[in-house]
Amino acid sequence: MGKTFIFGHKKPDTDSVTSCIALSYLKNKMGKDTEPRILGTLNKETEYALNHFGVETPEYLNDVKLQMKDVAYHKGFMVEDIAPIYNGYQAMIKEGLTGIPVVDKMKQFVGLLTMKDLSRMFLNATSSELNTSYENLLQVLSAEEICKFEEEIQGELIVAAYRSTTFIQNVALDANKILIVGDRHSVIEYAVESGIKMIIIAGSGEIKEEHLEIARKNHVNVIRSSYDTYHIAKLMPLANYIKTMVNSYNPTKFEDTDFISDVLEINDKLKHTNYPIVDKQNECLGLFKLTDLSEKTPKHVILVDHNEKAQSADGIGEAEILEIIDHHNLGSITTSAPINFRNMAVGSTCTIVYNLFLEQDIEIPKEIAGLLLSGIVSDTLILKSPTATKKDREAVLALSTIAGVNYEEYGMELLKAGTSLEGMSKEDVIYNDFKVFNTNDKTFAIGQFFTMNFDDIKNEMEEYISVLDEIAEANNYNLIALYVTDIVKNGSYILYNKKAKNLLETAYNIEDLEQGHYFDGCVSRKKHVVPVIMDVFE
Repeated sequence: MGKTFIFGHKKPDTDSVTSCIALSYLKNKMGKDTEPRILGTLNKETEYALNHFGVETPEYLNDVKLQMKDVAYHKGFMVEDIAPIYNGYQAMIKEGLTGIPVVDKMKQFVGLLTMKDLSRMFLNATSSELNTSYENLLQVLSAEEICKFEEEIQGELIVAAYRSTTFIQNVALDANKILIVGDRHSVIEYAVESGIKMIIIAGSGEIKEEHLEIARKNHVNVIRSSYDTYHIAKLMPLANYIKTMVNSYNPTKFEDTDFISDVLEINDKLKHTNYPIVDKQNECLGLFKLTDLSEKTPKHVILVDHNEKAQSADGIGEAEILEIIDHHNLGSITTSAPINFRNMAVGSTCTIVYNLFLEQDIEIPKEIAGLLLSGIVSDTLILKSPTATKKDREAVLALSTIAGVNYEEYGMELLKAGTSLEGMSKEDVIYNDFKVFNTNDKTFAIGQFFTMNFDDIKNEMEEYISVLDEIAEANNYNLIALYVTDIVKNGSYILYNKKAKNLLETAYNIEDLEQGHYFDGCVSRKKHVVPVIMDVFE
């Protein structure tokens, strides 16, 4: 099994980021190969936590869609353009394939040789031109070297098919001619005296020493094959460089990072069987055959702090989910096989991860303890949220000791870092901690932002509402709301898209719900917000 990616939801908050880092550390200590990833930009609070405990930000993961590199295509299957066509043909026969990518000496992709190309070459053969190398001819004809003066062999191919006297009287030979001949000494003598490019002696025929002397004097290349003249003539087209066949068109190719879904969409139009696979520098990696799709290796993932498809990585349906660690209600993600699913009614995913450390009896380093603590105090508002449980409190006390901090003082500094509006756009505030939910074909989104002074947002409330309207329209949300949670007052102010007014009035049983309405004690999206709105849609 390859590397497993561990990640939280698309709009990462402190709990989702710190839990994925800590869980990855734990899994690696258990002998697994995992890597923490994030699906979006970190908010200020999470950045504060990572910086405080000296932990690097995980790399960004764009998606977990199946890519060409996840398919068992024919890696390394290719042939060099200066090899004889015969080599490409033999490679296809051996592998049972009908195409082979052609590369230059730097492995750059230059074309595709197919059985269909070879069929056309044999059926429509009219040219007698040869363009190859001395070594290629030795290989294809199973020949031996007699005289060699040139590496490159180019010229017009002639077979000594006439009677010797007729051939000598009627066929003009020069330095551009390549002759296939048996042990017809008079023809060989005529050829070497004419200074032709090459003589190919068929049937292991003899060549007189006196004729060899003339060949050496006139720089005539000579090879000898055990094949008969007819066999040699049939093989000669296959002795040409492969590049003589593939330089006239540019076949469709795919990069190893291309999505399989995109490849299939293109194939629906082209209906080809084989496609070369290259990297971003056009270096050839091999050949993909459509039937190769039966053997693919989806990306292995572990999800933390979510189990909703809409909140997870793009292409999650194409990945293999190995495990889910979460503290939310059951969502829409399904799996094709049984998995480990740890779901607990606690205030933070980090509390669950902390307990996993205890179960495995693995020591928690100071920086990991600090991250776990950060996730818990963030999600439970320093244990003041109604979501906070006895297990959360136990974890906070133990982790703060290991991390060497006062959890209340540190927690307040952490939350303060997340309440600063400096440098943030309206979209940044809305998406700071943002989740999308689906129920009964309805979609709604809830953003939450913690503050110590609602006036900073209240003064620009109309602009926030306008942005919420735009987001709802662009994403076809039935409802979108921003809950601005006042840490000091222990309640939340609500801003929402205008079309959702009636839905929210029904949800909260309020006749005329105003923008910016304050809900005392409403601090938990999970307990105080989502269930109330779910009831309206259900």
